[in-house]
Amino acid sequence: MKNFIKALALVAIMMFVPASYAVSTPQANAVQAKINAANTAVVSLNSPTLIVNNPYTYVNKNVEFNAKFNKFSTLGLDYKPAMRASQVYIGVLLERDDVGSNIIPLSELKMFMKRTYAEKFTDVESGDTVHIKGRVFSAALGDPWMDITEMKIISHKNPKPANNK
Repeated sequence: MKNFIKALALVAIMMFVPASYAVSTPQANAVQAKINAANTAVVSLNSPTLIVNNPYTYVNKNVEFNAKFNKFSTLGLDYKPAMRASQVYIGVLLERDDVGSNIIPLSELKMFMKRTYAEKFTDVESGDTVHIKGRVFSAALGDPWMDITEMKIISHKNPKPANNK
């Protein structure tokens, strides 16, 4: 219990004392390492609908999942409580994976990508499978709002034929 109180005191000090005054001790370093690990841990999910079904569970968490890309969109941009400016960001919509063979966007999951990063995905098309990593930063309006930190195209719905020259 005594060590817990010391650790709690160190956390309190670290929160309110400017970094220029922080004292480096083994206990403070251990507490900071735990805080950093918690902030960078990634939750792997089988489906993005899990985030939609439990948005408050994932706020301030890093998540990753595979999904089918639907399209880039302006949905949710410039909304004050979860602000992402349309000049800097573009929205990303995925296809719902819980409706069978119908193609319906998962519009409840508001995902944003910096426009400069989105420019790298000129070849992504609706139906392509992508791997997404990001951080859920809000549950405004009861919907999850997420910044995409990384996106990779796993497979194309319609693979391009090999160019034989």
